[in-house]
Amino acid sequence: QLQASGGGLVQAGRSLTLSCAASGAILRINRMGWYRQAPGKQRELVATITSGGITNYADSVRGRFTISRDTAKNTVYLQMSSPKPDDTAVYYCTANAYRQGFGWSDYWGQGTLVTVSS
Repeated sequence: QLQASGGGLVQAGRSLTLSCAASGAILRINRMGWYRQAPGKQRELVATITSGGITNYADSVRGRFTISRDTAKNTVYLQMSSPKPDDTAVYYCTANAYRQGFGWSDYWGQGTLVTVSS
């Protein structure tokens, strides 16, 4: 189970940080990441981070957003610096995790809405 938080209304240019904590008999997490879905558009990758700290960003957010993780807390963060109105979307966190009794699976959070005003 993934629980995302930190969304809301933010003015363009102001920073916002999203958090997502994984829980529920998780023994190991490999890759964690963030996706987003804007109204009328398909869900798209925002950023991912491996267990070794290797990051990957969509071209549209590279240089403005920073993904990080706290392995001890099974938590992934997305720092959104200089957000633009085009960044308005529901943001979903995801994790490739090993759960006791279930093995490896991809898990998704419930989504948190980010609205960037101009």
